[in-house]
Amino acid sequence: MAATRVLLLLSGRPESVSFAQSVCGLLGAGSGLGPWPTYCSLKRGQLVLSDRPFPGASARLPLQRPAFCPFAALDQQPKAPGAQLPADRGVGLGVAVILQSSDQMVLLTRRTRTLSISPNLWVPPGGHVELHEELLDGGLRELWEETGLQLPQGQFSWVPLGLWESAYPPRLSWGFPKYHHIVLYLLVISQESQQQLQAKIQPNPSEVSAFTWLRPDIAAAVAATEDGTEIPTLPPQDLPPSVLAVELEEDGRARRPLVLPMSTLLQTTPSTAEDKERVSTGTKFALRLWLQHLGRTPPSRESGAYMDPRPAKEEQNMDPLPPNQGSGK
Repeated sequence: MAATRVLLLLSGRPESVSFAQSVCGLLGAGSGLGPWPTYCSLKRGQLVLSDRPFPGASARLPLQRPAFCPFAALDQQPKAPGAQLPADRGVGLGVAVILQSSDQMVLLTRRTRTLSISPNLWVPPGGHVELHEELLDGGLRELWEETGLQLPQGQFSWVPLGLWESAYPPRLSWGFPKYHHIVLYLLVISQESQQQLQAKIQPNPSEVSAFTWLRPDIAAAVAATEDGTEIPTLPPQDLPPSVLAVELEEDGRARRPLVLPMSTLLQTTPSTAEDKERVSTGTKFALRLWLQHLGRTPPSRESGAYMDPRPAKEEQNMDPLPPNQGSGK
């Protein structure tokens, strides 16, 4: 059994979360769309979460899951046979860095096609938090491992943005989930410009195949394409047709300019299993929080509350059980 990384304070006692349980659901999310205000603390490599204040809580952050979260769907449908879901581990803990330059641009990287989890997705640098590792230290380590960027002490500031319940595969129609994580998005604000940071980037070709920088208006258009919503959001008419990125050659050493179509960044998660190049749903959530931090979006949710007043219709976005798997065959 892997070490427990995510604990919930339920009835005043810390309890571990099994792999198949929805963290949002256990914290009282029900069928709402979220996000939900959550108190959290990292204690000896474990993330402790509660819907109420508790001693040692260090932040109150929005917790969100996608409208098609497979764990939420499993809560509403007949339970999958034990053989279909991992029984030897709980929920993992991850961290991702929204790196903001001094001229207010953020870094996204494209995961390589050969990765077993979320290949070909545009995401911020991030990964697993090691046991007994502080969240900021884990984020900065992942930033360095994936991009080669080391931020000197005293030349950056940081603030936690929010929590995301992540599953892979991301939709139940792709198959039963094999990975379950709570990801903390950290905003790290560098004192260096985008050009200064760009000159120092040395991507790890085993994890990163390309990278780009988004300015706030582009990030807003990407964040508006919420996956799983019934009504699509039309992008602003004044968006450029593409953004400039940098792509690694096949040898992993040489680089070449990449003209990245805006349509690629505006893709949503397909209902069938395919590694379509797109921005991950969790990244869109993080970009919305970044824009709120900048004061670039209307405060549709009260600061610190992040409650969605609309009627809950999440069940309409749920995927059915994967074909021929609901009965364990």
